[in-house]
Amino acid sequence: MSQANFSRPGAIDLSALRKPAGGAAPGAAPGAGAGAAGAPAAGGGAYVLDVTEAAFQADVIERSLQHPVVVEFWSPRSGASNQLAPILAALSTEYDGKFLLARIDIDANPGLAQAVGVQTVPLVIGVLRGQVVPLFQGPVGEPEARQYVDQLLTVAVANGIAGRAQPVAAAGPVDAEPVVDERFVKAEDAVGAGDLDGAIAAYEEILAQTPGDAEAKAGLSRVQLVKRTQDVPADFREKAAEDAADVEAQILVADVDLMGGHVEDAFNRLITTVQNTAGEDRNKARVHLLELFEVVGADDERVVRARQRLMMVLF
Repeated sequence: MSQANFSRPGAIDLSALRKPAGGAAPGAAPGAGAGAAGAPAAGGGAYVLDVTEAAFQADVIERSLQHPVVVEFWSPRSGASNQLAPILAALSTEYDGKFLLARIDIDANPGLAQAVGVQTVPLVIGVLRGQVVPLFQGPVGEPEARQYVDQLLTVAVANGIAGRAQPVAAAGPVDAEPVVDERFVKAEDAVGAGDLDGAIAAYEEILAQTPGDAEAKAGLSRVQLVKRTQDVPADFREKAAEDAADVEAQILVADVDLMGGHVEDAFNRLITTVQNTAGEDRNKARVHLLELFEVVGADDERVVRARQRLMMVLF
């Protein structure tokens, strides 16, 4: 996956939903145009927006050029939708502008539901540069929802989408500025400019001052993962299949699998490599697996399970 060309299995191009006339002009600020902007979701939070079909171009497609948009298709008739809504709203507040949550009532906007192919609700998708990244369908708990959001943010970083959403008007003071963690501005700006080496240096600078900064560690691991998977040889999987003891080949496949959202496949491959190797090769596979744990997050259930398996293999 390259930064210049967003691609992921299952991605759906939403460009057909752009309005050539009567909506916001291409390149206009999100929400521009008479009657185009969506409304803050009642009780939703500073980064939650109720979106209509008329506002879809401005509030979802145009915004997704700058930052990730998580779209929640829901219905007031659906109990599962009502259970999921506060979970996603809370995550949008916690992530403080790293993504915007756009809520679409399928009863009020059947055309959008049909365009995306919504069959049951809740359905949650991500949108990056006008393309869909399928996330999940049906009710999930907070840990699972967090996993999917983290995966979307990793894909966004891989494609140079590192902007932050502005707080939705009327969700707080109209002129309020988003709270920005100044420590990460340099790294995030570098990612947005496609300067991965600069982003790595910025995160390393933070960690030199505060070695225990978990968010900086995760950010550094994500950017390093993106850099490692920028130029992958066409036969990388064949090489890994031919030689199970080729640690570098196994690591590369694991990296690509993680970038594609196949988290457990990546973990299982490296645990098997640790099990089947010895000495420096074994340690290299183990250390790399720990780095991938940083990317996914220590609290992720898949990381917890993989750590347990790794301990069994090592001891």
